[in-house]
Amino acid sequence: MAEMPLAAAVTALAVTASLPFFLYGAWVMIDAELVTWDLLIYHLKFVVTGLVLTTVPLVGWMLPRLFEQLSGLAAVHAFLGLQAYALLTFALTGIVRIFQAKRDADLYDDPAAEATADIDELHENMSHWRTRLRVGVFGFTLLWILAWISGLYRFYLLYVA
Repeated sequence: MAEMPLAAAVTALAVTASLPFFLYGAWVMIDAELVTWDLLIYHLKFVVTGLVLTTVPLVGWMLPRLFEQLSGLAAVHAFLGLQAYALLTFALTGIVRIFQAKRDADLYDDPAAEATADIDELHENMSHWRTRLRVGVFGFTLLWILAWISGLYRFYLLYVA
């Protein structure tokens, strides 16, 4: 099983490589005064790349080996990762609605209109959707980092120590 440590290392590197994509994608949105359609697409390129770098190893390497390596730490790692994805799904329920409301108001196509528009007035539930987005993204990020740390620790215990 000489290929196991190599495959585990590649998996760990891929997941680790996703962190800068997530952080830069978040920074792009935090730093923006106006969120145009082009900026949204630019942001999503980084976030989707980060998700691919995390999800492909999850589905291709981690999940198939979970039960054969089941331990307390593996359960914690899997729980944290699952909860991170659950919160990402929760954030998506807000993102989709915000996207629809902004798209209906043509705010992505007309940056001048967005500069003067009060986003909370676009729909009566906008503040609720924005709260979902914030809670989901913050929760995903926090739980993803905890899952990443526990995964690196598992890697260390299984293949280095």
